Amino acid sequence: MKLIWSSTIAAALMASTTVAFAPSPNHRVGRSFVPKSKFTATSTTTRKKIILSETVVVEDPLFTRKPRPEYIPGRIDDPDYVRIFDTTLRDGEQSPGATLTSSEKLEIARMLAKLGVDIIEAGFPIASPDDFNAVKQIGDTVGNEVFEDGYVPVICGLSRANPKDIQRAWDAVKGAKRPRVHTFIATSPIHMETKLNKTPDQVVEIAVNAVEFAKSLGCEDIEFSPEDAGRSEPEFLYRILSEVIKAGATTLNIPDTTGWNMPWEFGGLIKSLRENVEGADKVVFSTHCQNDLGLATANSLAGALNGARQLECTINGIGERAGNASLEEIVMSLALKGDTDFSGGPGTGKLHTAVNPVHITPTSKMVSEYTGMMCQPHKAIVGANAFQHESGIHQDGMIKNKKTYEIMTPESIGLMRGESQSGAGIVLGKHSGRNAVGTRLRELGYDLEQDKLNAVFTRFKEVAERKKGGLEDEDLEALVTDQAGSSNALWEVTGLQVSTGMSGIPTATVKMRGPDSVERYIATTGTGPVDAVYKAIDQIMGVQVDLETYGLQSVSEGIQALATTRVSISPKAHGPNDSSSMNAQTGMKDRKFSGAGSDTDIVVASARAYVSALNKLLSWSMRRRHEQIESEANEGDGTSGAVPVDDTAETVSV
Repeated sequence: MKLIWSSTIAAALMASTTVAFAPSPNHRVGRSFVPKSKFTATSTTTRKKIILSETVVVEDPLFTRKPRPEYIPGRIDDPDYVRIFDTTLRDGEQSPGATLTSSEKLEIARMLAKLGVDIIEAGFPIASPDDFNAVKQIGDTVGNEVFEDGYVPVICGLSRANPKDIQRAWDAVKGAKRPRVHTFIATSPIHMETKLNKTPDQVVEIAVNAVEFAKSLGCEDIEFSPEDAGRSEPEFLYRILSEVIKAGATTLNIPDTTGWNMPWEFGGLIKSLRENVEGADKVVFSTHCQNDLGLATANSLAGALNGARQLECTINGIGERAGNASLEEIVMSLALKGDTDFSGGPGTGKLHTAVNPVHITPTSKMVSEYTGMMCQPHKAIVGANAFQHESGIHQDGMIKNKKTYEIMTPESIGLMRGESQSGAGIVLGKHSGRNAVGTRLRELGYDLEQDKLNAVFTRFKEVAERKKGGLEDEDLEALVTDQAGSSNALWEVTGLQVSTGMSGIPTATVKMRGPDSVERYIATTGTGPVDAVYKAIDQIMGVQVDLETYGLQSVSEGIQALATTRVSISPKAHGPNDSSSMNAQTGMKDRKFSGAGSDTDIVVASARAYVSALNKLLSWSMRRRHEQIESEANEGDGTSGAVPVDDTAETVSV
């Protein structure tokens, strides 16, 4: 197989000496049945040679990915192999405001499979019918899409340690080729005494019964987590973990639920558990570290050093409170240092994963756009500044040798920096063509489908006509974000005019086109121009919502800078669009929907962001109403298998 790459990209890749610096675009053979995502990396085939644009053929100096051992629950035949367990769709979505639609979850799951994670925790099925359906859809589709090298991800569902939760989780994932049920119960004194009101003996009994029940359903891959293990008594952990192994658990996940442990403490805990738990050699030990003290990645790697062979993490480190261990940080740490810095534990000390880092950037961007949770610019690996250099000394070093200040290339994580990053790129203005815009977007990590590229290009031309000096990279990325919320839009703003000032009453006239293709307009007043616009939109669309957050940011500098607005909304209580769901941490909660919009006019950008969020709300409400109608119809003929949401049971997170 051959690929034609530009000489710039090829030279950047060839400059590296290890697979971590510059992995090939896809170390496993691509699959034809996965639809192309707007966030896909630039290649999905195994590369054997590189053909430079000058037609000089050179052998590919990159190593192929280390083989993935056969997946066996409770056992890894290669003692140096580390399984990557991604919980972006479960723990990550529990981040406040990070609501995902079913279609967005499916796209993220497919991207995680392309990335090559071993296990995808797809959700908390008992939380709501919508969550159950999303997990089931992922299990039935992504969980059955086998790559040509035999890889297919394990699809996992989370459940509390009670039969109803476990049954619901199993029903959601059992359609996958490799289903897993993950059940948990708290084991720290403070949790058992004040939250569960259970004695240690009762907790052990509940845990054993939960694992036995999961096994009785036919589940052969059972993960058990003692919640808040980082603050639990070691002797009690030895006892409860020994008992769940006897009951049939195959993976023991050790959570630092509150991010309390230091790396040496957590590593020592993993070591002591492996030495003192009866039957420890029959299971895989796992870590799940929260980031409350900023040590989640360090604690996870300390666990790996001491024998944990599954690391739980999320894309961009999103999750409850301060978030989780970051997948990209763990993967690249093992890729760069796994061969040299992990001796002393089991195996040879040369740890590795089968994750393909070249898909990290597209996956990170997808999660950011769909959840509305942007990475801070200085975020390791995937932050906007991770491969940017402003200091004169640094720039001088980078010009002479990029390795002076970069321990990995951006290309190794799927970020094609391109010539423009060295000051030789084209200026994108109103005279630029579609090919130029598409090329620059691919260099930035966006490989858009043709219809989405057309939509972005149309917006690009509209903005470029009003913005002198051309559009910067940030402007292009803002336009991609702007269009991400426009797919399947029910309503769109077709006209907008505002009147405001110190002596007048702010007034807005808004014209919108609805699902019936009929344009409607209305004029309203407000406390300011944006408030007036939002009130007009509410009246036209017939919604009642609370504006939870509103943020306006200049994408670039200057009076003609593009503005990006981000909003989050929640339906008013007892209103026509009222909605709620249950998560594993806090129980019942109101759903929030986020939206983003970009324009050189801040009022237009605000309107686009608000309508984007409202479209998500309406789409979700329509889907939920359809599910309720189907459920009522099934109950009428006695075929309903739905389990009602239980908001009285204890709700805890791993």
